[in-house]
Amino acid sequence: MDLAVARPGRVHVMFNNAGITGGNYAGTAIESLDMAEFDRVMAVNLRGLAAGIKHAARAMVPCGAGCILCTSSTAGVLGGSGPHAYSVSKTAVVGMVRSAAAELAARGVRVNAISPYPIAEPMGARSGREMLGLPPGGAGDEEMIRRLFDEDINEMGGGIVLRAEDVARAAMFLVYLKKKKQCTTT
Repeated sequence: MDLAVARPGRVHVMFNNAGITGGNYAGTAIESLDMAEFDRVMAVNLRGLAAGIKHAARAMVPCGAGCILCTSSTAGVLGGSGPHAYSVSKTAVVGMVRSAAAELAARGVRVNAISPYPIAEPMGARSGREMLGLPPGGAGDEEMIRRLFDEDINEMGGGIVLRAEDVARAAMFLVYLKKKKQCTTT
């Protein structure tokens, strides 16, 4: 963050868009939960996000403006739709966003979460193949996601398979929701 602030002089937007599913997959019995893997997923998905918010806020608050976006997931709301550690971490992401937004809004910094349902991309398809016990490769990512989440896609997305570009469009909408305040502090 220090380097980002030093080069252009201001950070307008920070997008916390990293996450891992972990080694346990949806349908894995809770009594088989690998606690070391649980800790690893929480470290990436929640602790990493908290650090991102912290350092972005440090750069944005002096200017009284900025936008911090975080990626959560519908798995954080819908029980059984993702691995235990992943689902819990994404539920916690929403809590962290709410907590940070409540504090930072008064100081001009917006904090929002985007919570997509399964996306036709390599991580989702890889997880899907492992959940179904299929070897790597095979059906295309979109077809794999459609096969795995057909009921959820029809219920949440009107039969449309979500793509990474759709999440990017939602992010851009949130970034440009409010005109950016100019900051003269470097």
